[in-house]
Amino acid sequence: MADRIIKVNAYTTFTLLDGEAEGHGWTEDALAVLNVTTDDGDVRLEIELDNTDTEHVPAHAERATLSPEEARELAGELESYADRAESDE
Repeated sequence: MADRIIKVNAYTTFTLLDGEAEGHGWTEDALAVLNVTTDDGDVRLEIELDNTDTEHVPAHAERATLSPEEARELAGELESYADRAESDE
């Protein structure tokens, strides 16, 4: 990924996921990086699409900050949806 915003190294949570950006009247697929870190006692989620694969999306990263309780709630939701996805196979 050229012009990367998120630092990617051996500790990055997920690299080269299938990503998608959607706007009014367009959708673009691109490789994505998804990372989870901690910041001042909170949990930070970061996602970045490879902007070399996109026409409408300039180089940028999206971030969300969660409290530890919110992170645990999200983890539970992910487990639940993973179970559903497996049962749909």
